[in-house]
Amino acid sequence: MSEPIRVNDRLSLDPGELGFTFIRASGPGGQNVNKVSTAVQLRFDAAGSPSLPESVRARLIRLAGRRATGEGVIVIVAQRFGSQQRNREDAIARLVALIAEAAIPPIPRRPTRPTAGSRQRRLAAKSVRSGVKAGRSRPGMED
Repeated sequence: MSEPIRVNDRLSLDPGELGFTFIRASGPGGQNVNKVSTAVQLRFDAAGSPSLPESVRARLIRLAGRRATGEGVIVIVAQRFGSQQRNREDAIARLVALIAEAAIPPIPRRPTRPTAGSRQRRLAAKSVRSGVKAGRSRPGMED
């Protein structure tokens, strides 16, 4: 049995949750690119993963964006390298980075109120602007 994949101090993934499919890579590579399936398609069922808490799961699926299917499966395609093993490691590293980012809870926004000085400056600027616009009107219109 292989060891769990560490995400951070509190999270780790079971390697059995990851599914790998080897496909042919696109782009340059000569004859080799047409023969050898070096690109890796990693599939991780985030919605059904027992390793992730519910809050991390929801943030992960939202963070994955187009990489997540409608069923909550995250698909990562790695074809940066010319060997299956390095592409496999790259795909795992990218998934771990994505989960680590989702594991950080968002900082709640604390609403702030404008300061007295900023309110005063805003009103002063409005009155200046009002004066500029009033100066554009025809003379004698206020009578």
